[in-house]
Amino acid sequence: MELDTERLERILAAVKVDLGITSTAYDVRLKAYIEAAVGDMERQGADFSLETAETNQLITAHASWQWRTRDTREGMPRALRFSLNNLIFSQKMSEGG
Repeated sequence: MELDTERLERILAAVKVDLGITSTAYDVRLKAYIEAAVGDMERQGADFSLETAETNQLITAHASWQWRTRDTREGMPRALRFSLNNLIFSQKMSEGG
């Protein structure tokens, strides 16, 4: 799923705050990280078609983690994995399956 422009801009702003980036120099690259984060989590079963504070925060956290670990390739933090799993499970339960 591709994020609409307004949602992408809101998440970009949150990612930049999280990373302490004030310049626009990295915007294109950060947007790519955001899109990659959404794709990665959707492959794992998350649905981001509905915009909520929870889903936007999860996208922000995932993209920020990817940015911070781009050189080290450290594994996903447990808290982030826990949040992603909770979202996936709650979405599956609300679907009835």
